[in-house]
Amino acid sequence: MIDADILSSIEMIRDSARGIASQGDFSRVRRLRYTSPGFDRTVWSEMCALGWPALRLSEEKGGVGLGLLAYAALAEELGRGLVPEPIIPALLASAFLEGDALESHLTGKELIIPAWQDARGTVAPLRPLSLTDGRVTQNKLYVPMADGADAFLVVGVDQSALVKASAPGVKIETAGTQDGGNFATVRFENAPCEIIHSGDPTAALAEASLATAAYLLGVMQAATEMTVSYLKTRVQFGKPIAQFQILQHMAVDMRLEVEVSAASIEQAASQWDNEGPTPAARAAISRAKARASSAAMKVTRDAIQLHGGIGFTDEHDIGLCLRKAMVASTLFGNAKAHRSNFGQLRPLVEEV
Repeated sequence: MIDADILSSIEMIRDSARGIASQGDFSRVRRLRYTSPGFDRTVWSEMCALGWPALRLSEEKGGVGLGLLAYAALAEELGRGLVPEPIIPALLASAFLEGDALESHLTGKELIIPAWQDARGTVAPLRPLSLTDGRVTQNKLYVPMADGADAFLVVGVDQSALVKASAPGVKIETAGTQDGGNFATVRFENAPCEIIHSGDPTAALAEASLATAAYLLGVMQAATEMTVSYLKTRVQFGKPIAQFQILQHMAVDMRLEVEVSAASIEQAASQWDNEGPTPAARAAISRAKARASSAAMKVTRDAIQLHGGIGFTDEHDIGLCLRKAMVASTLFGNAKAHRSNFGQLRPLVEEV
């Protein structure tokens, strides 16, 4: 049973998120696609004013001090609106930053994007940072929305390095993504940096993984609602196609995927909030992320199929859901990586 005060906080967060997400109206999302940086800095400032980048920080550090359940609720609502602003990477950066850099990040003065991935299909950094005399040399892959970063937090296995995006030795190689955003390979070649002794990043990355699963849940909800509405209004052979049994079965399967994913995410978030980053809680997060990544692809593909020919056109909004699922399902570890991580954690859970 979730505490009443927690439920109240979660509902307030959902309400504030709905005010920005504009669910059902994807005109803003369409305008921002394939632009640089791919999101709206004015909207980002509004998010900072609402305290979202500080959601998981303790009050002693100037944060809101809410749990992972609240974070997941925020991500879910933003997913329903296909919101492109990099809130999950920003919250990850908040977990490591300190001092003036943290304050600038939380207020929206500077957007600091984490660069953590060393290789494809991983859920944690593989190597320590290569540091020499206050300079870092490292290559990081799949850095999201890098075009909008004022600085990068280069994450290693035991410490991090804060590097200005405009610093000498920083090379950003950007590639567009299916949803209209961008990933980048960022090369740091003897780039001047500020060292941050952040410790093991595993817990913060696990939280980002679950938040991404919740975001995918929101995408699935948007696709399902759009599809059910279409089935009720599209008429063929003199009746709404929602009356055809085979289509009803497909729609029910979509709802089942959504409900099972939601239950898995809520269970993992509750376990994390109650136990902390135990092997069992980390395993629950990997299970939830693997399920959400696979389910989001199935639900959005089925949604396209149920829309028929119009679903394959870029003009119809249902395609935006599929494109978003294609990108978000790989963030912070794809389904395969999290199934592998779950398998590695399971023996540790069984020993307890």
